[in-house]
Amino acid sequence: MNQKTFFQAFRRNKLGMAGLVIVLLIIAIGLAAPLLAKYPKGYGRNIEAPPSQANWMGTDNLGLDVMSEIVWGARTSVYVSAMAVLCAAAIGVPLGLVSGYFKGRVGGFIDSVIEIFMTMPMMPLMIVIAAIAGSSVTNVGIVIGILSWPSLARVTRNATLRTSEMPFIEVSRSLGVSKPKILFKHILLNIIGPVMVNLTLVMATAVLSESGLSFLGLGDPNTWSWGLILKKAWDSGALLKTPNPVWWWLWPSVAITLYVVSFNILGNAINDTLNPKTR
Repeated sequence: MNQKTFFQAFRRNKLGMAGLVIVLLIIAIGLAAPLLAKYPKGYGRNIEAPPSQANWMGTDNLGLDVMSEIVWGARTSVYVSAMAVLCAAAIGVPLGLVSGYFKGRVGGFIDSVIEIFMTMPMMPLMIVIAAIAGSSVTNVGIVIGILSWPSLARVTRNATLRTSEMPFIEVSRSLGVSKPKILFKHILLNIIGPVMVNLTLVMATAVLSESGLSFLGLGDPNTWSWGLILKKAWDSGALLKTPNPVWWWLWPSVAITLYVVSFNILGNAINDTLNPKTR
């Protein structure tokens, strides 16, 4: 399927288009955070004030604007997701290509390594590594990416196994085309669909993982994130207060849910568009 045909088919998937719009909106908010809201710091005058014209999403226990925290949290989420995807792709895609193309001992060894990593509990390992490596946003993104590559490698390997047996690959071999060119030009370009679907899942998992680490106190305390907002609300007992400042913990929860669900919808839409049985 060429690009024009793909986009024409994808546009007919209304749910997928909705997911794409929300994803692009969140990314745009994250990138434009300095233009949309002041960085929340210090103390405000109104403590746990409900939503108003001055503070559309209310304020927290320090009087800081929750909407500003959400906007800057989107910036952190986009950055962490990008770091995780880059790390996962840099490790998982080459290993999956090599494993699926060469098979034999090399492929078997890489496949065994993938199996070992896939059996490891992801979140406990993230907690240990994040605690050792440090709690900067960059470190958190790298840790998530390093632990997210096995699923991407498995998808790449399975797609490579199928593609490497196709006639045009045999023709390329017989013409003396170099193996790196076969792998990264002929095979990778033909399996980019499944790889892209898995990358959207990595993006969603990255935000969930970062939020979990921040909620546990292993995120970057000097950078706003949606998980950090929830941690501050939890630590102050906001969830149990009467009256309850529901706006404080509700909006970051909605943001996390929208981000994760939108990327999952987008991934499913891409998969459905590429699959002729469901298109």
